[in-house]
Amino acid sequence: MAKDPTKSASDSFNEVCTIRVELLDSDPLIWRQVEMPTSATLKVLHDVIQIVMRWFDYHLWEFTIGDRKYGLPMDVDWGTEPRADAAKVRLRDVLRHPTTEIDYTYDFGDDWELRLIVTDIRQGEPSESYPRFIGGERNGPPEDCGGIPGFYDKLEALADPTHPDHEEVAEFLEDYDPEEVGTMDIGHALSRIANRRNAARVRLAKGGS
Repeated sequence: MAKDPTKSASDSFNEVCTIRVELLDSDPLIWRQVEMPTSATLKVLHDVIQIVMRWFDYHLWEFTIGDRKYGLPMDVDWGTEPRADAAKVRLRDVLRHPTTEIDYTYDFGDDWELRLIVTDIRQGEPSESYPRFIGGERNGPPEDCGGIPGFYDKLEALADPTHPDHEEVAEFLEDYDPEEVGTMDIGHALSRIANRRNAARVRLAKGGS
């Protein structure tokens, strides 16, 4: 998105958007919605996705936007396409009006594929802190459960006490509840990112536009 020369640094910093996050091939659909500052880097967007899906950032990941890929710089060649450094690219620099679709892949073994739909780019509310969790349905799959096929196989075994793998799966999943979004945990974790951003907003305000 081209920069507006009439927009102050404060306006750019306070711009937000709405992002819907959908886990592809989940049925019923596992989704989240957040409000996100467009001044955040793609690395911070990755952190937010990890939080709202209740994952732990154990694995490699990448964004695909158009024909470009973004992720962490890697010292080792993993046989993947070169990526731009996600920590050096701001969300606002890759957005298009009125809607931008971003593909996100996490864990190249389990291969979780998510689609981000970015809309409603606007000035944020001064009374709100961002990023902000808006809503969602169903728990994110647990880490290292075998991707979409393994996830649903485990849920099937968990629900059937006569299934030969029931006890093993129940031990693996522990207290996992497929219907629990974890709104409170998500809110607390996002608030830590929001607090850092609020501190930066105060510094920007003191420095002027």
